[in-house]
Amino acid sequence: MNVPDPSQSPSPSPSPRIRALPHVTDAQVRELAGVLIDCVAGGASVSFMSPLTIERACAFWQGVADSVARGERELLVAEDAEGIVGTVQLVLAQPENQPHRGEVAKMLVHRRARRQGLGAQLMQAAEQSARAHRKTLLVLDTSSPDAERLYARVGWQRVGVIPGYALLPDGEPCATTYFYRALDAETPQPSAAP
Repeated sequence: MNVPDPSQSPSPSPSPRIRALPHVTDAQVRELAGVLIDCVAGGASVSFMSPLTIERACAFWQGVADSVARGERELLVAEDAEGIVGTVQLVLAQPENQPHRGEVAKMLVHRRARRQGLGAQLMQAAEQSARAHRKTLLVLDTSSPDAERLYARVGWQRVGVIPGYALLPDGEPCATTYFYRALDAETPQPSAAP
């Protein structure tokens, strides 16, 4: 009987690194497009119908990159050894009577990186960014039951559901649930356990 040699076992891969992209390169646009295409192919209702082409996905991310360059939003990414596996946006530009508010948008995790706590880490990073930008209220919406559970687990408050609000990538109508999170801009809140 062969007993595996522990010194020969592969070392665990490092956790994905989360960082803000102050400038988005063409290569990063393509990587982000790959994450978006994977999420749409997996049935996520994230504004696009299936099949999502690389051209449409890249055009979307180029628009996000332009918005980042104008200072209207912050783009956070999670990267592992293979590249970008997750992302979330913090929309900073709001109407003049809502300078304290931000919107969390397009929290996406590639299917190969799910169930590892990456969504919670991205949300924590978005909240830290919001505090740095002196935002005290965040909002988001989702049509994913898995995402709903994640948001509730990390302290977001469910507001309500609008039935038939959007379509899934296959064309089936789906409900959308709205959440908010009140932040203390001065004192960072403790992070949720993964």
